[in-house]
Amino acid sequence: MFKRIVAGLFVIIIITISAFVIWGSTPARPDTLALQALESNDVVNVEKGQFWLQFSPTNRDPISGFIFYPGGRVDYRAYAPLMRAIAERGYEVALVKMPLSLAVLGANRADAVIDANPEIPVWYIGGHSLGGAMAAAYVYNNPVSVQGLVLWAAYPAESNDLSQSGFPVLSIYAERDGLATPEKIQASIPLLPKDTMWVEIKGGNHAQFGSYGPQNGDLEASISAEEQHQQIVDAILTFLSGMR
Repeated sequence: MFKRIVAGLFVIIIITISAFVIWGSTPARPDTLALQALESNDVVNVEKGQFWLQFSPTNRDPISGFIFYPGGRVDYRAYAPLMRAIAERGYEVALVKMPLSLAVLGANRADAVIDANPEIPVWYIGGHSLGGAMAAAYVYNNPVSVQGLVLWAAYPAESNDLSQSGFPVLSIYAERDGLATPEKIQASIPLLPKDTMWVEIKGGNHAQFGSYGPQNGDLEASISAEEQHQQIVDAILTFLSGMR
């Protein structure tokens, strides 16, 4: 009888793990715009790293880099248009692929990016949604590895309280985000430094932080994805240039 119970539990565990792997292996896919942004040209060169895509400006040798963690169950390539736009302005950018498209399984992957690019002395890190939360966790655990944190529709866990860190933070959120709602962002204020830079995108939503189409639970945006992307990039460049 005992052996049957153990065998039954083993089968349940295997089924559960298999279901989780299948679930994590079916992320939101990048749209046509995102796939086009993966092509190199005379302004930005795109290359594959160990487990990331690296966007390098061709017209200068960057001294600063930006590491980005994708949202949960979103194909990391869906953020290529925004990463490319940041690289076009002179920053080295690494778009990190996560195990099963879940940043919680690869929160320290920034270490490998930094180690692989010793010529870049200054790094910033950011992420969307779950990716942003894991970027905040990385900052909490590695405060000297990067010099700034950029949150897209994201906030740190209570266990990663950065309020007393003095760490430079930019938090970008959207008015019509049905997942990381403005109310949730408001509630995260005590977890971030007092001088955090806050940017609200009027009419924006959760899915338009990337290029992967609509998302369950989100609200419909009242601005175009192109306009939301431009506001995101403008805010990041303002933040990074101030840090320079």
